Amino acid sequence: MSQTNPNHEEKQFATKLIHFGQEIDEATGASSVPVYQASTFHHFDLDQPPKHDYSRSGNPTREALEQYIALLEGGARGFAFASGMAAISTAFLLLSAGDHVIVTEDVYGGTYRLLTTVLNRLNIDSTFVDMTDFEQVKAALRPNTKAVFLETPSNPTLKITDIAEIAAWAKERGLLTMLDNTFMTPYHQRPIEHGIDIVIHSATKFLGGHSDVLAGLVVTADDSLGRRVKQLQNGLGAVLGTQESWLLMRGMKTLKVRMEGSERSAAKLAEWLSGHPGVVKVYYPGLADHPRREVHEKQSKGYGAVVSFDVGSGERARKLLGRVKLPLVAVSLGAVESILSYPAMMSHAAMPRDVRLARGITDGLVRYSVGLEDIDDLIRDLEQALDD
Repeated sequence: MSQTNPNHEEKQFATKLIHFGQEIDEATGASSVPVYQASTFHHFDLDQPPKHDYSRSGNPTREALEQYIALLEGGARGFAFASGMAAISTAFLLLSAGDHVIVTEDVYGGTYRLLTTVLNRLNIDSTFVDMTDFEQVKAALRPNTKAVFLETPSNPTLKITDIAEIAAWAKERGLLTMLDNTFMTPYHQRPIEHGIDIVIHSATKFLGGHSDVLAGLVVTADDSLGRRVKQLQNGLGAVLGTQESWLLMRGMKTLKVRMEGSERSAAKLAEWLSGHPGVVKVYYPGLADHPRREVHEKQSKGYGAVVSFDVGSGERARKLLGRVKLPLVAVSLGAVESILSYPAMMSHAAMPRDVRLARGITDGLVRYSVGLEDIDDLIRDLEQALDD
C-alpha cells in the first residue's frame, strides 16, 4: 500500500511515530492496533475473496506495522520478517544464480556469513570493498553485477559511505541498491530520499528498543519492487508473528526520545574514551576527527548511539568485558539498557580472523551500544573496568 497520504507528509517525524494511521482501531476505538491472533480467515463470499485469507500471506496486525515503517522511511511498501537476517536474506533473493553484488567491506558478520556460505552455493557472487573509496566500488563492477549492498555507518568500525554518490552511480548502471539502516533508523537517516531502492532493518535493535523482540523490516522505494518482495515474503514464509508485530509497534512509538537520550550519552562517552590512556582508538561519527564525518552529516540527522573502541589487545578486551557491571555483555544493540559486545567472538565470529583483521576488526575492538542509564554512572563503570 502506497504511503503518499498528504496528511502524513505534513507531520513531523515525532508526530508520525505516534499518529501513523493505525493508532486507533476503527472498529472499537481502542488506543492500539489489535493483535489478530489468527492463522486463517473466513471467506464470506467465494466470489469475492477477503483481503486476508492466511496469515503467512497477510495479517492485519503485521500489515499495520508494515505500513508504519513504510511511512517512517518514506517508501512505497513495507514488509515485516521473523528476524533481521530473514529480512536481509529475502532482499538478497531478489538476485538470481549467476548474479554478482558489491558489498560494504566491514558488513555485519551475519550478512557476511550469508553471502560467503549460503548464497555463494546458489552461484550468487559477492565482492567486498571499502565503500569510503568510490574508486574501489567502481573497480568492483562486473558484467554480471546486479546490486550494491551498503551499510553506513558500518558495523562495527562505523565507516561512512556516501549514499547519494553510490545510489546515483548504481542507478546509471541499472543496479539495485540495498542499505542496512539498523544503526541510524529512519529517525536519523532515510536512504530512500538519497536514491536507495531497498532499506533494511534489524528491528530487534533500536526500533524495538527493549531487547524483547526479534524482527526484521524491509521498505521498498516503489510499488513494483514491493510486489517482488511481497512474492518472496509469501513464498519463503519467514514472516513476523502478530505478538512480535504488536511489541515492535509499541517500541517504535518511543524511538525519537530513546535515540535522543542514548545519542547524548554516546557523544559524552566517545569524548571521554578519546582521552583515556588505555584506549587506542575510538570510532564514533560525532567525533570531530571521525573520517568522512562531513559526508555523514550530509545524509544523516544525528550520529547514533553506538561507540566502538579498541583497547589494544584481546587480553585487555576480555579483562574489560569481565569487569564491567552496568552494560549487558551480549550480542545485539539498540536497547534501553547499554550493551557491550565483542565483535571478534560475537557479531563477527563467522568472519575468518585474517579477513576480520584486514577490515580493522581487531582482537582489542569492543562495541558499546549506549542505553538510557545515567552517563556518569556508565563512565564510572568503564573507568574502573579499564583501570590497570
